[in-house]
Amino acid sequence: MLHPDRLFPSDNTQRELARRLYAEIKDLPIVSPHGHTDPAWFADDAPFPDPATLFVKPDHYVFRMLYSQGVKLEDLGVPRADGGAVETDSRKIWRLFASYWHLFRGTPSRIWLEHAFETVFGITDRLTPLTADAIYDAIDDCLKRPEFRPRALFERFNIEALATTESPLDPLPHHQKLKASGWTGRVITTFRPDPVVDPDFEGFAANLDALAAISGEDTGTWKGYLRALENRRAFFKSMGATATDHGHPSAVTADLAPADAEALFARARKGGLSAAEAEMFRGQMLTEMARMSVEDGLTMQIHPGAFRNHNPLVFERFGRDKGADIPVQAEYVHALKPLLDRFGNHPKLTIILFTLDETVFTRELATLAGHYPALRLGPPWWFLDSPEGMRRFRETVTETAGFYNTVGFNDDTRAFCSIPARHDVARRIDCGFLARLVAEHRLDEDEAYEVAHALAYGLVKAAYKL
Repeated sequence: MLHPDRLFPSDNTQRELARRLYAEIKDLPIVSPHGHTDPAWFADDAPFPDPATLFVKPDHYVFRMLYSQGVKLEDLGVPRADGGAVETDSRKIWRLFASYWHLFRGTPSRIWLEHAFETVFGITDRLTPLTADAIYDAIDDCLKRPEFRPRALFERFNIEALATTESPLDPLPHHQKLKASGWTGRVITTFRPDPVVDPDFEGFAANLDALAAISGEDTGTWKGYLRALENRRAFFKSMGATATDHGHPSAVTADLAPADAEALFARARKGGLSAAEAEMFRGQMLTEMARMSVEDGLTMQIHPGAFRNHNPLVFERFGRDKGADIPVQAEYVHALKPLLDRFGNHPKLTIILFTLDETVFTRELATLAGHYPALRLGPPWWFLDSPEGMRRFRETVTETAGFYNTVGFNDDTRAFCSIPARHDVARRIDCGFLARLVAEHRLDEDEAYEVAHALAYGLVKAAYKL
């Protein structure tokens, strides 16, 4: 099912070059510095329950496509926010999934899933309604074996480091359990402060109270609030964190005078900020987070540009992260200037910028990262982590930012078994791009080998301090 030349250039000269480059890097360890896998999987090391729970229920790439064709999320077993009834028969869910397999033709989801089916579970038949039960049984049988438990798969996937993502309000019990377990697999956390820095986040005032309780600081004052965040960052570092992550609606930053920031926080604490004031507060907090990163060394990731929870019905019934987040137009040059004026030249700061708006790669992001020492470009993300998206990224940013102002690849996934597949796709696409440069006599082949290694392994370790 998996062709050895998949995703390589069709031109014979470039394909042969891509093969040679890929052979040198395909077995490098996987460094996964940003993702959303469940740390409980590795802390408890319990068997995955069944194929539907492994592949369908946690993967919004999968169920958003089915939902777009009228399949109810309840019928796919996606948990409701109110605890309401959903389908619990996993075989029935799998059969439904199989009946809509044709929807994934031409999508990266199909690449990832078929890679996992074959390389992890040895399945080479295409998923169809006729093969659904046999494939379900084959995967289910594997999941009962010790070599398919989370830690064993982690080691089999050759993962050197994997980062999960948690809220400052999370006491990180699973990471604490992992730290005490003696297992050598490196699973670390990432500090994601959105619930306590975004006034529009549901339950913001209650979240600040919870932040006070878990940090022991008074979040009723601006200074106490900042100390509470610093306290939690320190705790996350003690659990292995090397990075923060910020999923703001935009890249807007601010650098207010202390008195103005304090007054804005007081209004945010009470609730009722205007949209412009809420945006200003989020912007101020990005700058505060940059200041803290200068002090504690955590790499900063900014993931703006998504209209989150666009579908109110899905949000009401199922909550966040259920496939209803939609990309919006983004702007970075003016938005980031207050932060960059203060910290853009600081040698101790690394900010990794992501976007869902490809129109800004050449015009804004490549030029910013090609100048400011603090900035690096994150890889194609979310709707762009596709073969075409990766090719466009290299084509649009390399001439201005080069390779070494990028940070390799991260998979940003909740679907554990897709991690090797996603990294394999990125390595193949990068090797194809480098092969073209060699074939066009724009890069020597020995240099291409060095760049391929850096893109697959070296740059991500350096950017995330791993």
